[in-house]
Amino acid sequence: MARVELRQLRYFVAVAEELNFGRAAERLLIAGPSLSQQIKALERDLGVRLFDRDRRSVSLTPAGAALLPHTRALLERADDLKSRAGRLSGSQPVRLGYVNWLPPDLISRTAAVAQVHIDAWVAPSHTQAARVGDGSLDVAVCRVRTEDLGRLGLRARLIGADRLYAVAKGADAGPVAARDIDVLIDDDVTAWAAWNAYAEELARATGARAVRISDGAVTGPAFFDHVRRCTRPVLNSPKGQTTPLPPDLVRREIVAPKVYWTWSLVWRESEDRPGVLAVVEALTSGVGELGIHTPDAWLPPDDPYAPPG
Repeated sequence: MARVELRQLRYFVAVAEELNFGRAAERLLIAGPSLSQQIKALERDLGVRLFDRDRRSVSLTPAGAALLPHTRALLERADDLKSRAGRLSGSQPVRLGYVNWLPPDLISRTAAVAQVHIDAWVAPSHTQAARVGDGSLDVAVCRVRTEDLGRLGLRARLIGADRLYAVAKGADAGPVAARDIDVLIDDDVTAWAAWNAYAEELARATGARAVRISDGAVTGPAFFDHVRRCTRPVLNSPKGQTTPLPPDLVRREIVAPKVYWTWSLVWRESEDRPGVLAVVEALTSGVGELGIHTPDAWLPPDDPYAPPG
């Protein structure tokens, strides 16, 4: 038991809730094989099998089902302990902005080092990066380009990555090559600047077809109407990663190459406050490369984590 880590218990809860190792790994932003190894290590240390699994299904064993509520309660107590410790330490307030995604365990990871205040203004990536640059925010989770970092005086670390997929009509849910998809580019450059730059670069690099729209339907219900009108599968956006699909549409894996969108945690290059720097370390330590450096992965060349050349 001395070897059991809270991180492994969080992994156990995620797999128990998803009953699918692939979906749980995506939710936790770790590699599937790593998640499987951690669950096996936890089972070994606890001395019980938590899951029955084969190639088609995953289910809780009776022991796993019995331990799940106790594990959730233990994690809640651990989060409360960190929160109380943070308040007792007189930690510094840190203002954090985001676009649409945050690490699910953000508060528990930062509670001991700072009082993180999540800004209520959910804005596009370029806006949030600019707000960090001008001091309106201390840190932000957003997509940035290498040139943005130099222009705004920012530093960045990888905090998350989404593997994007295509949405299509019909029954074919098989993989589709990137060159055979459509990518939507919206006329509203204020709201969709980061997405448009990404989509245009993807079209140039892979041969995907750019489709101009003017209704803001890069995501949301109107996106599905565009999918129905297009003759080819359509690239989803990071804002649509967890949106359920209508029954008449299917999700298709994009291959040749696999298409990734990265999320950075950005802060000012001149930042020297211990609380801000501690939040950066707490949120990005141990993130790993999240699959973005595999030979068949694609990132725009202006992405801070794209391989050189």
